[in-house]
Amino acid sequence: MKRSGGILMPISSLPSPYGIGTLGEDARSFIRFLKEAGQSFWQILPTGPTGYGDSPYQSFSSFAGNPYLIDFDDLCRHGLLKTEEYNKIDWGKDPEKVDYYRISQERWKVLKKAVDRLIADPPGDYGAFLEKNRYWLPDYSLFMAEKNDHGGGAFSGWNKAIRLHDPETVRSERKRLSEEICYHEGVQYLFRIQWDALREFAHQNGIRLIGDVPIYVSPDSSDLWGHPELFQLSGDGSMNEVAGCPPDKFSASGQLWGNPLYDWDRMKRDGYDWWTRRIAHQFTIVDILRIDHFRGFESYYAIPGDSADARVGRWRKGPGIGFFRTIEKKLGHLNIIAEDLGYLTPDVAELVRNTGYPGMKVLLFAFDTRDTGYGYLPHSYPHNCVVYTGTHDNDTVEGWMKSAPEDCVKKASEYLALNEQEGSNWGFIRTAYESVADLAVIPLQDFLGLDDSARINVPSTTGGNWVWRTRKESISMELAGKIRHWMEITDRLPD
Repeated sequence: MKRSGGILMPISSLPSPYGIGTLGEDARSFIRFLKEAGQSFWQILPTGPTGYGDSPYQSFSSFAGNPYLIDFDDLCRHGLLKTEEYNKIDWGKDPEKVDYYRISQERWKVLKKAVDRLIADPPGDYGAFLEKNRYWLPDYSLFMAEKNDHGGGAFSGWNKAIRLHDPETVRSERKRLSEEICYHEGVQYLFRIQWDALREFAHQNGIRLIGDVPIYVSPDSSDLWGHPELFQLSGDGSMNEVAGCPPDKFSASGQLWGNPLYDWDRMKRDGYDWWTRRIAHQFTIVDILRIDHFRGFESYYAIPGDSADARVGRWRKGPGIGFFRTIEKKLGHLNIIAEDLGYLTPDVAELVRNTGYPGMKVLLFAFDTRDTGYGYLPHSYPHNCVVYTGTHDNDTVEGWMKSAPEDCVKKASEYLALNEQEGSNWGFIRTAYESVADLAVIPLQDFLGLDDSARINVPSTTGGNWVWRTRKESISMELAGKIRHWMEITDRLPD
C-alpha cells in the first residue's frame, strides 16, 4: 500500500439540521473536505441499525443499514417527502449532540411518509433489490415488525413460538404483519440507494471508505433470531455462555459484553456460509473492512451467561487461519484491517502475520506506563500497519493529556517533543504521519484539538456514548490546508 492518510468519523457525527449526521449534502461536503485535505480514506465505523445503548456495535442486523442515516433533503429532491413534513420538527436542541430519544420518536413517522410514496409507485429496480437481499431482508423486516408489535422489547421476551423462530408461526406472522414488513423493506431500499450514491461520489473524489464489522452480533438481533443454529444456545434459546474480555490492568472486573458466541464447528461444516455472506455484503458497502476484536478468531473468552461481570470465564479456541483461508478462497483477496488491540498472545500475533492483514497501532497506548511491550511506540512499527492517534474507544488526545497519570504525560511529551506552540494534538498527529506505517488515520476530534467532551465512546458503559457531533464551521478549508501540508511533507498525498 502506498503511504496514505484518512480521517475517522462516524456518519452520525456529521452536522445536519435534523438531529444526526446523514448520507446527504453534509456527507458530500465532508468528502470534498477530505479531498482538499489530501486524504485517501474515510473510516466510518459500523452502519447498522443501532439498538440498546445506541451503539453501532450492538446492531439489530449485520446486514441492514441504519435508518437514522437516511437524508430527508435528498428524499425531498426525489419527490418522496415534502419539506414541511420534516423541517419544523424538534430534532434536539444541542447541535453538538445526537438526541436519540427525539430521533426515535419522530424519524420513523417521517420515513413512513416516504416509504408510502415509494411503494405506491415503486421504481424499476425495487423488485431486484428485494430479490438480491432475500438472504437477510425478510427475517430482518419481520424481526423489526415483531419488535414494534411487542412494544420494542428484546426478542428474548417474545412468546415462545415466534421467539424460537417456529416456521409455521413465522409464516403466519408474515401475513399478519405484512404492511409493516413492507415498510421496513422500503426503508432499507432508501438507505441503500442513498448509500450507493454517496459511495460513488466518494470514489469520484478519490476517497475510499473503511468500514467496520463487529466480531459478534447483538443478543437482540435478527441474526441470532433468524439463525439460532449458528450460535451456542441451549434448547430454550438461552445463552449458557456469552462474550467478553477478562480482567486486566485497566479493568478489575473485565468486560462483560453479553453477545452470543458462535458455534464455530457448525459454521465450519457449511464453509462459514453466514460469515462469507456477511463479509461479501460489507464489501458492497465499503472498500476496506476493519474486523473488530480480531483476536477472537484465534481464542475467545467465554463467560457464564448468569455472571454479573467477566471475572469468571475461560478461553476457548476460535476457527484460526482456516477461517480466513476459506473466506478468501470463496471471495478472493480482501482488503481487511485486523483490530489486533488488547491482550495479545504469540498465537494471536502469528494469526495476524499469517493472514497478511495490517494490524493497528494506537499512539495513546504507547505512553501508558501500566502496559508496555505491545509495540505501540512508533520506532517499532512495521510498514504493514495502520496508525491512529486514538480510536472511537479512546479519549481524544487533548482529553488524555489532561486526565492521564503525570508519568504517562511526561513520557509522551518527551518522546513526541510536544510543545505549546504546536499543540499536543498536532504533536501526536505529526508523529503518526512521520511513522513508517503505510496508513495513518486520525479522528476528526484530534485535528480540532477537542477535549474529552468530544469522546465518542467509553467501553463497557451505557448512556452518553455515540452522541458527539461536529459543527459545520469546524470542517473548514483552512483546516484542510493545514492537514494537506502535513500529508505532503510526510509523503502521504494521493497520486
